[in-house]
Amino acid sequence: MNVRRLIPVTATAVAVSLGLVTLSACGGPSTAADTKNGDGAGKLNVIASFYPLQYLAEEIGGDKVAVTPLTKPGVEPHDLELKPRQTAELSDADLIVYLKGLQPAVDEAVKQSGAKATVDATSLTKLEAHGTAAGGHEHGEGEEHGDEHAEKEEAGHEGHGHGHDEAGSDPHIWLDPVKYAEVAQGVGKALEKADPDNAATYRKNTDTLVGKLDGLNTAFKNGLKNTTTKTFITTHSAFGYLAERYGLEQEGISGVDPESEPSPARIKQLQRIAKEDKVNTVFFETLASDKTARTLAADTGLKTDVLDPLEGITDKSKGSDYIEVMQSNLDALKKALGAK
Repeated sequence: MNVRRLIPVTATAVAVSLGLVTLSACGGPSTAADTKNGDGAGKLNVIASFYPLQYLAEEIGGDKVAVTPLTKPGVEPHDLELKPRQTAELSDADLIVYLKGLQPAVDEAVKQSGAKATVDATSLTKLEAHGTAAGGHEHGEGEEHGDEHAEKEEAGHEGHGHGHDEAGSDPHIWLDPVKYAEVAQGVGKALEKADPDNAATYRKNTDTLVGKLDGLNTAFKNGLKNTTTKTFITTHSAFGYLAERYGLEQEGISGVDPESEPSPARIKQLQRIAKEDKVNTVFFETLASDKTARTLAADTGLKTDVLDPLEGITDKSKGSDYIEVMQSNLDALKKALGAK
């Protein structure tokens, strides 16, 4: 089963154009690129695989770094493909920050580059296995549950599973502010090691960012403490860590592949879950089709809203950066779950 997403023509165009742009435009102090672009001259050349890691590098690095994202705005991260020239230029980076298992193309490119200064975000916190097809808890037994279990097994064993590795670990660690803070601290230490002269700046910026994430964690904890329901239905099963952190139950429509069609049994199960758990909203996201979510909502008389997995920032995002979009996610959850 092919679980790769279908992306819009415009996004495809961006992905193709990515191959026409060299990463050397943001050179670091130890590369030849600093003579080609004054904006990056004398700065640490950092390459980040996709937005959540780009955000950390920019916030912690500040004006001491020039950050180049491999995934451009509007491109779904899991669909990213790199040109051979880009792979070659990874070796010129002073530091590469990526999340192993999320983007197979990046994993292979980093491996081929032979770059020594790399930091894998999955090594900075503990990964867990979350449901890939149905999301959270089970609702009842019988034939429908059996069908859903079969779908889980199929989703978990065929293809790359939307970036989930063979062990079934969930890579979406950035959607848990606590785990994301742990990753931030690791990225900060990697920057200190790569650029000792500016270590004090990186430590200060890391502390500032971790403080913001601690505040975000507190806001989620307090905001979702007392709600009418703990269950939310979403297109993309990306919110396992968030759900676990704040005592919620995630129910994914299509699991690892937002573009696939859920089975009739799954739709029937979700309709029952919505009724039993007093769910009033079906969430969709910005970088994937909302067709299935809207159809389910219409068939069950539910509302729709955006719950952003923050895999990229575009003009459709409800916020200009990670913190703002996560606060928007909190507002959406509070409204949907009936926060008191």
